[in-house]
Amino acid sequence: MEFLGTTQTASYCGPKKSFLFPEPVSTSTTQDSYQSYYLPGYRYLNSWRPSLFYRVSAVPTHSDEQGNMRISAPLRPPTILPSVRSALYARYSPRDWYKANTVQFKGSESSRHWAGRLNADSLRLMQDKDQLTQQTQDTSGRSLGQRLSDIDFWRSELTYELECLLTETHALETAKRRLECAADEAQRPLKVALECLYNREKRMGIDLVHDDVEKNLIQEVDLFKSCQERMRKLAERIDQQLGINRDAQHSLERDLSDKNSAHFIDEKCYNLRNTSDSISFYHGVERIDGTISVPETWAKFSDDNIRHSQNARANSSKLREEAENTLENVSEEMWKQFTDTNLAFTNRIAETADIKNKLQTHLAKTLQEIFQTENTIMLLERAIMAKECPLKVAQTRLEGRTRRPNVELCRDIPQFKLVNEVFTIDDTLQTLKLRLREAQDTLQLLVLNKARLEHDLSVKANSLFIDKKCMDMRKIFPSTPRLVGYT
Repeated sequence: MEFLGTTQTASYCGPKKSFLFPEPVSTSTTQDSYQSYYLPGYRYLNSWRPSLFYRVSAVPTHSDEQGNMRISAPLRPPTILPSVRSALYARYSPRDWYKANTVQFKGSESSRHWAGRLNADSLRLMQDKDQLTQQTQDTSGRSLGQRLSDIDFWRSELTYELECLLTETHALETAKRRLECAADEAQRPLKVALECLYNREKRMGIDLVHDDVEKNLIQEVDLFKSCQERMRKLAERIDQQLGINRDAQHSLERDLSDKNSAHFIDEKCYNLRNTSDSISFYHGVERIDGTISVPETWAKFSDDNIRHSQNARANSSKLREEAENTLENVSEEMWKQFTDTNLAFTNRIAETADIKNKLQTHLAKTLQEIFQTENTIMLLERAIMAKECPLKVAQTRLEGRTRRPNVELCRDIPQFKLVNEVFTIDDTLQTLKLRLREAQDTLQLLVLNKARLEHDLSVKANSLFIDKKCMDMRKIFPSTPRLVGYT
């Protein structure tokens, strides 16, 4: 076949390797304007288009004698073929025309085939991606729903624990108020006991003795102060525990508040749909990781808060039981000591009255004791002088131990022993001094006789008056409900 050439307006002529992505074949610039084309289903065809056997040169111009521009005849090579024959060289043959149409039809069919496949694949791809997107969205929604369930569980646990803690804290505050009321109520009988001691200091002579009444009064004062100190220390421990409870309460409330905020946010996110108005693009948010915990540490945080609160409640319960036992024990001890002191007062009054009666009987026997009384006075003075050095040693030791720093200032066994030693030596000195004064008084009685007896009788009357006055003061004692802090 003699391929005569193609027209410039052929739309199907172009190099194509794929109907989806056409890529034109580069044309060599060293040849004439002939191109080679790839048609689907055909091999390469080196088509050529015969050019005219001449080129129209640039039209020459020249000037005439008058200076006007004239066009000269164009330079063209002589025509080899006749003019009609040369015109036929610029046309295709009918066979080429039919083949070109066939190629065009096949190319169109191939293009439509590839386009159909592309459309079908695109539809399947869109369906798959829509299904994948819906699945991931459903999975995210289910995970948000599960997260909401987890938050609801911990919220209920935190709420229950917070209510229990608040109830326990209120009960502990009530126990603290009872302790404070009981400590204040113990101040009244303490003042009465101190007043009795001050009144008994007005006793005169030999009646200024460290008797059972005074011992019981001192024990009563020490007991009341000890009970007050125990209750105050227990109240301080309760106050510290209340601080721990408030700390646990703050942790629970803060955790519960965070859970409520997280629940509100997650619930809002859970209720978002593709048709919601509040959705928007936040580009790059998926690459931002601002989390500070994982599900394990998140659950452990709330579990630790609940365990801390439970421990605080357990300690609070123990303190409340201890406070209840302390109040009951303190009430029993104070009542027992009060009764023992009153019994000692009764016995002392009876003893004083009996001694007063017997003094008059023994006046006649005092004269023969003058010599023995003088010797006794001398021995008592030596014994008192011999007790001063041990007393100085014990008091110096106690004074030195008062400078121990901080918690080392402990009421240990040596402290009790030293205090007991001082009290013992002081008691000994008091007894010896009392005995000395008694001997001196006895000597004076022996000298003055009737005057001393009258004076001694007046001392006994004064002691009886003081003790009876103290008994009148001790008729009132706080009731048990007041001692345990209910009123």
